[in-house]
Amino acid sequence: MLSIPEREAKIHMNMFRRAPMTLVRGKGSRVEDSDGKSYVDCVAGIAVDALGHGHAGLAEVIAEQAKKLIHVSNLYYSEPQINLGEMLISSSGLDKLFFVNSGAEANEGAIKLARKWGIQNRDGAFNIISTDNSFHGRTMTTVAATGTPAYREPFGPTTPGFEFVPFNDFNALKQKVNAETAAILLEPIQGEGGVNEPDPSYLKQVRDLCDAEGILLILDEVQTGCGRTGKMFAFQHYGIMPDIMTLAKGLGGGVPIGAVLANEKAAVFQPGDHGSTFGGNVLACAASEYVVDQILNQGVLETVNQRAAYLENKIKQLEDRSNLIVGQRGKGLLKAIILRDDIAPDVVGKCITAGLLANPVRPNAIRLMPPLVITENELDDAFEILETVLKEFE
Repeated sequence: MLSIPEREAKIHMNMFRRAPMTLVRGKGSRVEDSDGKSYVDCVAGIAVDALGHGHAGLAEVIAEQAKKLIHVSNLYYSEPQINLGEMLISSSGLDKLFFVNSGAEANEGAIKLARKWGIQNRDGAFNIISTDNSFHGRTMTTVAATGTPAYREPFGPTTPGFEFVPFNDFNALKQKVNAETAAILLEPIQGEGGVNEPDPSYLKQVRDLCDAEGILLILDEVQTGCGRTGKMFAFQHYGIMPDIMTLAKGLGGGVPIGAVLANEKAAVFQPGDHGSTFGGNVLACAASEYVVDQILNQGVLETVNQRAAYLENKIKQLEDRSNLIVGQRGKGLLKAIILRDDIAPDVVGKCITAGLLANPVRPNAIRLMPPLVITENELDDAFEILETVLKEFE
């Protein structure tokens, strides 16, 4: 009988570097593979599993909704979609939204929205300024907006209308804005780029620049939103408001869903301009409504901030004991441990063998993005494994 990896190799395009295990179940911040081995999960489906694995309340909501309706399309109203939308509008301070199925779709929708706004309100301007090392998705347009050439170049001519400047370099950004600029597209913290934080004043400067030039500010909060950084949305750390914001990943707690939010000025779509067959389906919205309520109203945000302080301290303590760690980046439960050498993939490989799931987001950076409900004991176990593995490399 063929193994799962052997069966996969026969049918699946080789797009993923999979770890050598098949995960079959989980509870909280732990998962178990088909051999019965347990792992502390500090990846959480790439910052998706906000409430962890096997969450009884979320599973019950999904099951109950599935018994009634799973999908009816956007030709009709559905109450879970409205309930969720009201929660997101209220918590963000933005005015309008629409739902999609993923982060890439959310960013695609935001780009279309900004282009239509620029064409209507800025004499046909449609260019969008993005940043080096950014990541906004893998559709042909979102990959064109992504500031990593390796993601763009294999696919031929890219969608025109995107320019790039270094992240956190306000002067370079200011110099790039011209009459053809419709919007600036940023991640408040670059996730796939290595968990790169801006200077405290950077986003405020960008907001002021957008206001002065009469252009839109789009914030990609696909990875940083939904409580990940210790606030519901990362922009709330910086005392600003975007014109357009995108969400996905943790929004559904593992059920695929994304959203585009905008203020009144930017909300220029009319019927027929955009749409989605599955976007905002009843099942996904019911699940997301439960997740958002847990984050906002049932103590999850408070837990994130408690665990974030604990995690930061664990990294500092390990840095004091290991000459391989030279710092950390990130906010809340989105952290990168910075290594002295380019050994992150090797370290993570050995961590997996030892029972810890982490992500080598850069050759010298290990990204941790556990469920928002991770416990101190689970973090203790994770760092015991990490410290043991690091000693092998000293």
